[in-house]
Amino acid sequence: MKEMSKSSSVSNLPLILDIDDFKGDFSFDALFGNLVNGLLPSFQEEEADSADGHGIGGSDVPPNGHIRASSDASKLTQGLSAPLFPEVDALLSLFKDSCKELIDLRKQIDGRLYNLKKEVSTQDAKHRKTLTELEKGVDGLFDSFARLDSRISSVGQTAAKIGDHLQSADAQRETASQTIELIKYLMEFNSSPGDLMELSPLFSDDSRVAEAASIAQKLRSFAEEDIARAVPSVVGSATASRGLEVAVANLQEYCNELENRLLARFDAASQRRELSTMSECAKILSQFNRGTSAMQHYVATRPMFIDVEIMNSDTRLVLGDQGSQASPSNVARGLSSLYKEITDTVRKEAATIMAVFPSPNDVMSILVQRVLEQRVTALLDKLLVKPSLVNPPPVEEGGLLLYLRMLAVAYEKTQELARELRAVGCGDLDVEGLTESLFSAHKDEYPEHEQASLRQLYQAKLEELRAESQKVSESSGTIGRSKGASVVSSHQQISVAVVTEFVRWNEEAISRCTLFSSQPAILASNVKAVFTCLLDQVSQYITDGLERARDSLTEAAALRERFVLGTSVSRRVAAAAASAAEAAAAAGESSFRSFMVAVQRCGSSVAIVQQYFANSISRLLLPVDGAHAASCEEMATAMSSAEGAAYKGLQQCIETVMAEVERLLSAEQKATDYRSPDDGMAPDHRPTNACTRVVAYLSRVLEAAFTALEGLNKQAFLTELGNRLHKGLLNHWQKFTFNPSGGLRLKRDITEYGEFVRSFNAPSVDEKFELLGILANVFIVAPESLSTLFEGSPSIRKDAQRYCSYYTTDLVFYSLVLNFDLDLYSGLFSLEKITKVQNLHRGLALYGPVPVDFRGGMLMYADSPVVSWTFVLSIFHGGYS
Repeated sequence: MKEMSKSSSVSNLPLILDIDDFKGDFSFDALFGNLVNGLLPSFQEEEADSADGHGIGGSDVPPNGHIRASSDASKLTQGLSAPLFPEVDALLSLFKDSCKELIDLRKQIDGRLYNLKKEVSTQDAKHRKTLTELEKGVDGLFDSFARLDSRISSVGQTAAKIGDHLQSADAQRETASQTIELIKYLMEFNSSPGDLMELSPLFSDDSRVAEAASIAQKLRSFAEEDIARAVPSVVGSATASRGLEVAVANLQEYCNELENRLLARFDAASQRRELSTMSECAKILSQFNRGTSAMQHYVATRPMFIDVEIMNSDTRLVLGDQGSQASPSNVARGLSSLYKEITDTVRKEAATIMAVFPSPNDVMSILVQRVLEQRVTALLDKLLVKPSLVNPPPVEEGGLLLYLRMLAVAYEKTQELARELRAVGCGDLDVEGLTESLFSAHKDEYPEHEQASLRQLYQAKLEELRAESQKVSESSGTIGRSKGASVVSSHQQISVAVVTEFVRWNEEAISRCTLFSSQPAILASNVKAVFTCLLDQVSQYITDGLERARDSLTEAAALRERFVLGTSVSRRVAAAAASAAEAAAAAGESSFRSFMVAVQRCGSSVAIVQQYFANSISRLLLPVDGAHAASCEEMATAMSSAEGAAYKGLQQCIETVMAEVERLLSAEQKATDYRSPDDGMAPDHRPTNACTRVVAYLSRVLEAAFTALEGLNKQAFLTELGNRLHKGLLNHWQKFTFNPSGGLRLKRDITEYGEFVRSFNAPSVDEKFELLGILANVFIVAPESLSTLFEGSPSIRKDAQRYCSYYTTDLVFYSLVLNFDLDLYSGLFSLEKITKVQNLHRGLALYGPVPVDFRGGMLMYADSPVVSWTFVLSIFHGGYS
């Protein structure tokens, strides 16, 4: 926008707006400022001067130009006619002119835009027309390129066909040329049989040996094929065939000669370690039967296969000096050293083979196979001599176990050798399968040898134990027949160490089974058979041990029976018999202890076998259905014989203990123990001497039982012994009569026995002895107090009723009901029994006055002697009614 004058008449001049002001970054504020800045500054200067002249300060000038003044100032200026903003008119004129200018400018712009639109439309139409023409041209160009490409392809195919024809023609030409040359050479070989002197220089030139070998092989192949196609019925063909047969014979002779010459050169180069010459010869020889002869010749000429000293050295290294007994450990060390040497040798040969032969894997296969089949087999044949099962070698010379150990060592070490050779390289050879075949004859009969070895070891161990027992028996001398029996028994006791040795043998056998059996089914079968041997051995061993211990118990019983005397013997004979009975008792006690030790060791042995089965055997049987359950059943069956022997022996132990108890009671129990003549004196509260001796004996002898037996076996044994002791004591006490003081001593004896059997932890036995203690009270209390005794305690009445139901003829029954009270005893005994006793009471009057008092096992009369219980029972059973 052009500059305007600042004079007062500026409003009368026209405003001129330039269209360039609206180009670029247009700002309305800038445009407006350019319009009004020419007028507003003069007004602002006047207002500023007026404010300074009137002294008005601090007033605010609002944006519309009016001054905000106080009310007094307003009153002073009300009469003034001059406007406050004189430039308003000029600004209005400016704005109007500007609007007109802007309208004109818009019209100009609209005209220009219209012209531009028309021009753009015209140019767009021209452009579209041009594009259409270009598209048509491009389509035509593409069609031309397609025709060109098709032509080029056709030309290329034609050229390829021509090239193929040319190549085929060249190949035919070359083949024809070679055929002509081969026919010429064939005619040379077909000249006369065995005549190789007139051959071309090619077949005698050492520098062209490879070419000569190739041509010779081609001639042989052609001639042999022609002979195979020949028809004998055609005369011409037969003639041709006969002519080619001559050529074939000459070619075969030449090839053999050439092959031998190459092999000789190969051997010479091998001795000089000329690998390049060896490689050249091997490549040429590969044309003869794919080089098989060269490979086999190379392997066969290795020193380890032809040097006898090496083979003898192998034997000495593994088996030691001739005549010495080789041990498995020495053989293992020898095999490790020998197989390491073989592996190193094969590794060195492998380096040479890789550098020489065009097919090294085939050569390595032949080499490793030769090592295993010749060198290793020769050693194994000397090491593993299969023993006879009918006449096995004696244990002193190692027995069957030595053969099995040697077999295991050789098999394991040879397997390691196979793995090492596989790592070195053996081509396509199944080295593991070949190694297995070396031991197939031994593995087929291995289970039978293993079981026979275990049986041989078992028999040898039994003989060793018998020899030791015999030696100890002879060294001990003659110490008496009874003592001798116990001594022999003690030296033939079951030994846990022996059973542990059986398990160790079996464990070693199982390890060999695992080594030789790769299939789970075969392994389970072999393991089951070997474990069955252990079961048979342990079962037989512990059963025999228990039977020997039972024999000692039987001999002790025979000694007791031998020294049982009648009543009419002299004092001297009785003293001798008593001394012998003491010896028999000592033998019985020793036999009892020996059997308990045998039972304890039997249990320990069975536990060892069970633990061994759980830890080592079961996991090998689980993969096969039913094998584990079958072995468990066999184990239970095998131990049943030992259980039977143990049961019979424990019964004999109870008989032995009860026999000694009866002997002590018979020898130590006096009639005055329970019927003291000093009945009115102070009672003796000590147990009788017989009771003390019996309890001391039982405490001493049963220590072995408490130690040897466990669990239910211990409970059953002690329960049976307690019941037998209870019954024996009842039978013993029926032989005596009692007065009140004797009843007290009986009560004390029963208490002593009861306290001892309480250590049995058998509730049924404790209950029986408690009943004995309760019923012993009838020998102590007065008859008039019996009703108080039974009525005061219902439990005593109930126990007495149950007790009397077992012992219907016991003396206690008669002692209770003789002084009967029908109301008191009707709940304990039947009316029939009470009636019989009443008749007995009346029958006794035939022999004297009616009894006036009753004390346990005797009847007291006023004017007659005591009537024994035997006499009373004889009258009762005599039929009084």
